[in-house]
Amino acid sequence: MILRPCALLLVLLALAGAATAQTASVLLVPQTEAGPAVPAPPASVPAAPTIYFAADEMPAFPGGTAAMLTFLTRKINYPAAALDRSISGKVHVAFVVDPEGHLHDPHVVRGLGYGLDEEALRLVRIMPWWTPGRVQGRPVWVSVTLPIVFRAL
Repeated sequence: MILRPCALLLVLLALAGAATAQTASVLLVPQTEAGPAVPAPPASVPAAPTIYFAADEMPAFPGGTAAMLTFLTRKINYPAAALDRSISGKVHVAFVVDPEGHLHDPHVVRGLGYGLDEEALRLVRIMPWWTPGRVQGRPVWVSVTLPIVFRAL
């Protein structure tokens, strides 16, 4: 019987702590003759851009897929750790292409390790600007996931 009041006291203390942690503030504009006071609009915070996962026209490497394969084969430096263990496979790198064609926030979605993930990121970071994706004819931010294939010979 003593256990039940202690458990109830702990639950009440936890709820009281959670209730005090959630606070809000409202800024009111002084009341005018036209009507009651209304909350002031929030400060001008730039809106985050909408990032599309599919677009009418998807972003493309300049020159197309053949040019991208040529770029990758010329720039790749196969890590020694992966070569020693004969590691082959795909590293999936995701990034966002902005309306100017710049690549943002490259990160490995699915990797292989042994230095191949870092090499795939390096390759994406040194890529030239892409042709941006378009929705209804206007350039937009588009998320892209690029599989980079590594083959140890």
